[in-house]
Amino acid sequence: FESFADFYPFYLSEHSNRTCRRLHFIGSTLGATIAVTGLLRGKPSRILTGLAVGYAFAWVGHFVFEKNRPATFKYPRYSFMGDWAMWKDILTGKIPF
Repeated sequence: FESFADFYPFYLSEHSNRTCRRLHFIGSTLGATIAVTGLLRGKPSRILTGLAVGYAFAWVGHFVFEKNRPATFKYPRYSFMGDWAMWKDILTGKIPF
């Protein structure tokens, strides 16, 4: 993919299962909350905990419900960006929760 704009439609096609999308949304929300709370409390190691929590939810969504391999393994940067773009699209109602 030459740009994130080229990647995002592929990313969305890998998240057609509603439960997978819900797990991504919940995991990203929890992970970000853990990371930010850790930073505010002077515990930057919580960033890693937040990432682990977020990816754990997402990977369960892929392996159990979507039955595919997460794009993170092949496109880590674009996949991370896609997580947050999809999160925003779910939050704003563009993509059903």
